[in-house]
Amino acid sequence: METGKTMTEGYTFKIASEPWEFEQILSLNYETFVEEIPQHPANPHRILTDAFHHENTYLICTRGQEVLGMLAVRGRRPFSLDKKLENLDAYLPEGLTPCEVRLLAVRKNIRRSQIVRGLLAQTAAYCLEQGYNAALISGYLNQLLLYRHLGFVPFGPIVGNERARFQPMYLTVDQHAAAKTSFVPQTVVPVNLLAGPIVLSRSVREALAAAPLSHRNSDYIFLHRETQERLCELVGAHSVQILTGSGTLANEAIAAQMTLLPGRGLILSNGEFGERLIHQAHGFGLDFDIVRLPWGESFEEEMLRRRIRESSNPTWIWAVCCETSTGMLNEPEMLKGLAREFSLHLCLDCISAVGNVPLDLRDVYLASGCSSKGLRSTAGLALVFYNHTMAPPTKPLPAYLDLYSYEQAEGVPFTIASNWVQALLAALKECDYRCRFSQIASLDCWLRKKLAALGLRPLVPEEKACPGILTLPLQKPHNSRTIGDQMKKAGFWVSYESCYLLERNWIQICLMSPVSQSRLRPLLDVLKQIL
Repeated sequence: METGKTMTEGYTFKIASEPWEFEQILSLNYETFVEEIPQHPANPHRILTDAFHHENTYLICTRGQEVLGMLAVRGRRPFSLDKKLENLDAYLPEGLTPCEVRLLAVRKNIRRSQIVRGLLAQTAAYCLEQGYNAALISGYLNQLLLYRHLGFVPFGPIVGNERARFQPMYLTVDQHAAAKTSFVPQTVVPVNLLAGPIVLSRSVREALAAAPLSHRNSDYIFLHRETQERLCELVGAHSVQILTGSGTLANEAIAAQMTLLPGRGLILSNGEFGERLIHQAHGFGLDFDIVRLPWGESFEEEMLRRRIRESSNPTWIWAVCCETSTGMLNEPEMLKGLAREFSLHLCLDCISAVGNVPLDLRDVYLASGCSSKGLRSTAGLALVFYNHTMAPPTKPLPAYLDLYSYEQAEGVPFTIASNWVQALLAALKECDYRCRFSQIASLDCWLRKKLAALGLRPLVPEEKACPGILTLPLQKPHNSRTIGDQMKKAGFWVSYESCYLLERNWIQICLMSPVSQSRLRPLLDVLKQIL
């Protein structure tokens, strides 16, 4: 089931988005948790604003212009239960990516089972889409039979006060799927384990379908500026320019800027995308040396320090942060330290890193990104981050790659598709990146252990890897194309069709789309059968 608007017997189930909906949510919250369940003191305004109101996603049931029921979901820690139970995680099974589900309320004069079922079904679909595999609740003691019927498991002591007492409970996707009252969609939906394209959320799809804006319209300029601000906040950069194109174009813009720098450079390569940097640098006539390692090997600090000293007084260094072909994380903090030590301009390809791992680009001269992959929008926008004020180019650059012209035009020198920018902004707004980074790292760790039990070990060990990218070398007689085709037929989309993967007999599992352990367990069964 999609978490967009759905209709059932005259009721509409949706995610709250309109001002009048939020006004009635506060009113319903008061009716339920002040007047009916005396959890909070009364007030003359008869509204109750939840402590996490601005972080909650509200799933609501409406009829006409009236909110009949609601339920709130929130994935950011600390949860309300963290404040009630010391060391909450000690009560929970390992490997969970939980959210907290709270504030289930239906107006007293119209309590219907289909309203509750609709809210729960909508919530289940939303949680699956966001990659949560468990829900935590504070179950009202009078309703424990209902919660148990849905598959909830009680844990820890009862919390609350003498007026309203609650039992902490959790529900995993597997437990709920096994319950007779399950709301987990039963249709087989392919599990997207690609590095791109990724699964798009409802709000991103809605933004793509919205009426387009002129790139000269004041509303669009505001939209563009807000998107730039959120991107810079995510990675700690001072500025970012948004170009129409893929991440490859962002690298081209960086190469164009480096033609303005004096002296030679140094390019690092230990995978397919390091080789791409070399090819792009040659295309712009750059003068540089190469530090090349076998694919899957990591750059060591002392070796790089020696190679920098041996090089002909380099003034810049260019490297891939997350080498997608192998899963290697070329440690950006180490590279930043070396750049400071030798007064080098550091440029990074961060296309697969932005939005998938925490990044601090404050000391980076230029860095590339894109709107898909970790930023969870559609492909089509190239991003260039930087921390200096662009000076007029000292020689002509291709107009589309001249970042100075973007800066002079407040980021919009040419036509740009408003829908793509609006979709990117929607993705940035809805994602709790701190939670996302934690989820990816936790799932990566769990999946590595399960794959090792099948005799499959990722090319790059966990301590050197970018979480969420697992490149799996296969041993003959196993064939990456055959196994990839079989997995696709079984409903699992993995990467294997790129030439560099086929040549090396590799397949690749990426965790950039929302996915949970429960959806990966059948993948492990399929791999076990094949192998």
